[in-house]
Amino acid sequence: QVQLVESGGGLVQAGGSLRLSCAASASIGSSRAMGWYRQTPGKQRELVATINSGGSTNYADSVKGRFTISRDNAKKMVYLQMNSLKVEDTAVYYCNAQYGSDYYGRPYDYWGQGTQVTVSS
Repeated sequence: QVQLVESGGGLVQAGGSLRLSCAASASIGSSRAMGWYRQTPGKQRELVATINSGGSTNYADSVKGRFTISRDNAKKMVYLQMNSLKVEDTAVYYCNAQYGSDYYGRPYDYWGQGTQVTVSS
């Protein structure tokens, strides 16, 4: 089992920046993909950004150009740099890790406990 611990959340003014960090208990270099998701009350958890084993990234349209996901395999860390923050970015942000796959091709999925990001106007 892989443990993921997020940090870096907090209160920030609109237009400001914040960097989230995710520390993994296992090698992330061997992961299929790492990612960040977010969730607000009454809504489903949504994709923010992902980065696969080859370094390819994917971003939600709402954060494209403002957020950047990166990874440091040696440190077993994943980061989410958030710039030009908007009030709409307020959510609990979760770190996600996917390793290998089961018999049916579904990846083994792990989640952190989340970190609160609040953007004020």
